[in-house]
Amino acid sequence: MSAAAEAPHVPVLLDEVVAALAVRPGDTLVDGTFGAGGYTRALLAAGAGRVFAFDRDPDAIAAGRALEAASAGRLVLVPERFATMAAALAARGVSAVDGVVLDIGVSSMQFDQAARGFSFQADGPLDMRMSQAGESAADFLNRADEAEIADILFHYGEEPRARRIARAIVAARPLARTGELAELVRRATGHHPGMPKDPATRSFQALRIHVNGELDELDEALIAAEALLVPGGRLAVVSFHSLEDRIVKRFLVERGRPRPAGSRHRPDAGAAPPPSFEAVAKPVKAGPAELARNPRARSATLRAARRSPAPPWGRAAASAPAPAIPAAAARGIRR
Repeated sequence: MSAAAEAPHVPVLLDEVVAALAVRPGDTLVDGTFGAGGYTRALLAAGAGRVFAFDRDPDAIAAGRALEAASAGRLVLVPERFATMAAALAARGVSAVDGVVLDIGVSSMQFDQAARGFSFQADGPLDMRMSQAGESAADFLNRADEAEIADILFHYGEEPRARRIARAIVAARPLARTGELAELVRRATGHHPGMPKDPATRSFQALRIHVNGELDELDEALIAAEALLVPGGRLAVVSFHSLEDRIVKRFLVERGRPRPAGSRHRPDAGAAPPPSFEAVAKPVKAGPAELARNPRARSATLRAARRSPAPPWGRAAASAPAPAIPAAAARGIRR
């Protein structure tokens, strides 16, 4: 059995996700983040006709092959990024689906394996690559200049001491181990035992998001889901920190809000596209029972909506990402 299969994994907000997707017998669904297959199993048990499950991690795909083989064709594993779902499904003869679920961020299996380099709590190679290919966290830290590193820590980790940490990283290079980086961040921020939160949390989050292009991936996946969903189809997204949740919230609010008619003061207002989503649900958090079973659920937020009959807005209507702020000039960065 692979390490990925051995690592414990508890799907977050599982009942709420299945309810949000309103699964009907025979539905074609997308699980954008297969992981250990928790959502996929629940969707199949709820009567889905087919589930196309995406994962860029070859370990997750390998561990899921037995479930795929036992599904009698109802499960198709797709070893690709979920942002590619529209093109990947088109290549398989599928142009529309009834539901899409995305569980954003690192999986428990990845996080719990020290050799994958995602966690500061156990020493391992400074890797963090979900796909196990491309530039690793160590590669980035050992080649980037101080300003670029500080930008990543500030924007993706919301780290107020980003410049100080970046300066310490450059001075200590080359870095190869998670333990090295975690200790360096603690020293740079004046952390000592007994403080409530390990400052390495923010830096490790920022590097993981950067190495895997997670926020751009989420933007692209939401646009792809909008294009794939049939009228009445459901989108459910579980996020784990504010950067992800803001992207999902903005997307659903923008595309789920009725547009005002034009007037002589704003004659172009009526030209805005009609809402591509409706019935945008209030955000859902884990309840006390789930938190007692799975403390990692405490930061999870589920947002869901139903696809309207209107055409998709597509990429042209997507909000432009916030421009990068040079680390040296970013307000709030402590030196």
